[in-house]
Amino acid sequence: MDFKQFNLHPKVQAGVEAVGYQVPTPIQLQAIPAVIAGQDVLGLAQTGTGKTAAFGLPLLHRLADGVRGHVRALVLAPTRELAEQINESLNAMAQQTRLKSITVYGGVNINTQIKKLKEGADIVVACPGRLLDHISQGTVNLSKVEVLVLDEADQMFDMGFLPDVRKILRALPGKRQNLMFSATMPDDIRRLAHEILCRPVTVQVSRTAPAATVSHALYPVGQHLKTPLLFELLKHTDTESVLIFTKTKHRAKRVGEQLEKAGYKATSLQGNLSQNRRQAALDGFRDGTYQIMVATDIAARGIDVSLISHVINYDIPDTPEAYTHRIGRTGRAAKTGDAFTMVTGEDEAMVKSIERVLGAKIERRRVEGFDYTVPAPKKDAEFARAPREPQRRKPAAAAQGKPAEAKSAPAGGRAAQPGNSRGAGGNRQQTGQRQGGSRPAGPGAGEGQRAGAQRPGNHAARRSGR
Repeated sequence: MDFKQFNLHPKVQAGVEAVGYQVPTPIQLQAIPAVIAGQDVLGLAQTGTGKTAAFGLPLLHRLADGVRGHVRALVLAPTRELAEQINESLNAMAQQTRLKSITVYGGVNINTQIKKLKEGADIVVACPGRLLDHISQGTVNLSKVEVLVLDEADQMFDMGFLPDVRKILRALPGKRQNLMFSATMPDDIRRLAHEILCRPVTVQVSRTAPAATVSHALYPVGQHLKTPLLFELLKHTDTESVLIFTKTKHRAKRVGEQLEKAGYKATSLQGNLSQNRRQAALDGFRDGTYQIMVATDIAARGIDVSLISHVINYDIPDTPEAYTHRIGRTGRAAKTGDAFTMVTGEDEAMVKSIERVLGAKIERRRVEGFDYTVPAPKKDAEFARAPREPQRRKPAAAAQGKPAEAKSAPAGGRAAQPGNSRGAGGNRQQTGQRQGGSRPAGPGAGEGQRAGAQRPGNHAARRSGR
């Protein structure tokens, strides 16, 4: 059984042969005929199952003949890395058709994207936030879109992109083919599918659980001993490429630096890097320049590196789904892989949730010869500062050189609270509002997703990470 059975356009079939595709995956076998037939499709499959070709090949088949020079297909993806991966795959498969696919996402110069859009593109692979910027500026024309693809729809919802997706839908023609792919099907995604898809064909391969080619192990350890244990694991494990996941950007950077200092060929991938440095880290990890990459959950989906032998969770993820996507980076293409997770006593509830998804208890392991009894370092209180007294804000009138008028208390006797009052000029001083970016970002903020996720009204904050 090969791709010739789909009767793809000859130039698309030539692209299939050029990239070396031989045997269709289950998701491709089920989805490609339905997409070619022009039906809406809801695809449910875990990461690494070949979803890009499942929608990409029939998409190119449809566009191979027809007018060129305007956007005829739109693919929405949650992260920059996934957008780049999809775009690379589409251009590789389309090399004989001369169809042109470009990416649109934040974190890079918008003028370069405007230039590419003016030159003409048949397919746009975009992250929602930056695409909305182009729509508002009138630099992209979506009136000719024939096919809409939503890839990793569940992650787009998790990252707070659903309001933006709905805005983008209003800029598209009502008559179009819709394809939605998701690893999981929570109620919100099910409702979105009902809104967007018209009598869809549902394609589902396997349950949303980690691949059977991956073995799992837990390493109970104190938080302060995670880094020493990581070094012990690397020292005593036969590895090829290793992907290490941390919960925060700062921790990813710090662990990556510690590994590099110890002589490992290591790099980190996290949201504080520029897009060029992020791409360089990915490229170096793919081509073997780096053996180890330390990353936040930005790397959990959309990173196609086929020879990752080990995934190590330095920090346990927040959901079983995130665990699935993290370890989906290993055990790909019928190869075996290992998933090691370091856990503390506080992680037991999440461990049980992950075990329910796996349908089995995960083996607990100890590293022989490792000293688990080292106590946590005590915080140095000798030079600790005393808490600073809260600074009283001067009345606005006084700041302008005018005598401040004393405010009388309301009739009930309560003085006006500073956090709820308006100063001169109508500036609200709200407790808890972000001041100069001081509000801590959640995991992954600024990594292709936006801070302030699922707060539709917070446009400025939501623009910041795209």
